[in-house]
Amino acid sequence: MSEDFTISPPDAAQVRKLKRFGIGAAVVALAVVGVGIATRSHADSNLDAQARDLATTTVTVVRPDATAADAPLVLPGAVQAFNSAAIYARTNGYIRRWLADIGDEVKGGQALAILDAPDLDQQLAQAKADYQTTVAQQDLARTTAERWATLLKSDAVSRQESDEKAGDYKARVAVANASLANVKRLQALKGFTQLTAPFAGTVTSRSAQIGALVVAGNAAAQPLFTVSDVHRVRIYVRVPQNYSSQVKVGMHVAMTFPEYPGRTFDAVMTRSAGAVDNASGAVLVELQAPNPAGELKPGAFAQVKFPLNSPQGMMRLPASTLVFTSSGTNVAVVDAQGRVRMKPITIARDLGNQIEVSSGVSANDRIIDTPPDAIQTGDVVKVSAPRAAAAKAGADAKG
Repeated sequence: MSEDFTISPPDAAQVRKLKRFGIGAAVVALAVVGVGIATRSHADSNLDAQARDLATTTVTVVRPDATAADAPLVLPGAVQAFNSAAIYARTNGYIRRWLADIGDEVKGGQALAILDAPDLDQQLAQAKADYQTTVAQQDLARTTAERWATLLKSDAVSRQESDEKAGDYKARVAVANASLANVKRLQALKGFTQLTAPFAGTVTSRSAQIGALVVAGNAAAQPLFTVSDVHRVRIYVRVPQNYSSQVKVGMHVAMTFPEYPGRTFDAVMTRSAGAVDNASGAVLVELQAPNPAGELKPGAFAQVKFPLNSPQGMMRLPASTLVFTSSGTNVAVVDAQGRVRMKPITIARDLGNQIEVSSGVSANDRIIDTPPDAIQTGDVVKVSAPRAAAAKAGADAKG
């Protein structure tokens, strides 16, 4: 027996329920798609913002610091001995003995080394023999001239013959004098086999070695000794042209040395070159200082402090702000929109970790500290919090 199965059509309630379910599913799907699109768009926006942020260089800026009007001028100085002499050999020979070493105090005329010069001894002996020969010839010529002069009085000889004998005597005198001069020359060279100190001082160098060959007149040779008189020292300083009118002969200055921390030494300006050097743009001045204890050493470096006033309008910057280009020395200034502009400056003096600028910047400029090498006018940068140049210099000094 078979049964017939029939499907009854859905009623209105079920249809409405299915429609509501479909609409809800579509809304959910659209919401999911919208959230995904919004999330993707937001992520893309964040990536673009991060990319732009990363592409913009972040820099630190400093502001120039006005230099005080009564700020002293501190410059490097080179210490030299009051007198210094390099001792070379004036004759060829071998060093037999050296009698003084570095650090020894010597007196004027004191022997420093003795040379052996056997060939010079033979030359001197030959010159003395030649001189004796010429003296004998001179004596004979003198006797002959006197005899012919006596014979001339009795008309036994002619005046011409008498004059010839007198002239021969004068020639012999000249030859004898030349031979004597040669003997004295060789005796002087013999005296140079003993090297002596030209003045009282300290031996500051010695290259003499026993048995070493010494060749006089060799331009490449080192001095055998150097003697320095350090009872006083000379200090040479190059003063920038801006300050040259303020330094005067007789001015007292204070000096400091790395080996004597906390101590100052007084020096007096004794002379000025009176001309500006084209290469450095500075005037060379000489200071002198007493050195009774020998504390100041030739060749030492000194910091010399001149009691001067700074010119008006001087600004001070960290040395790390400088940008060196083919057009000269510049600094990178950032405007209110974050754009860079390269400005040329004029350096008045270099203070080490700081520089003084006479033109090119103002107190309101924001100057990039340690700018990138490739920075140029028109670049856009992101500026961090500004800080004063003086604070930067203080941090550098402490570091």
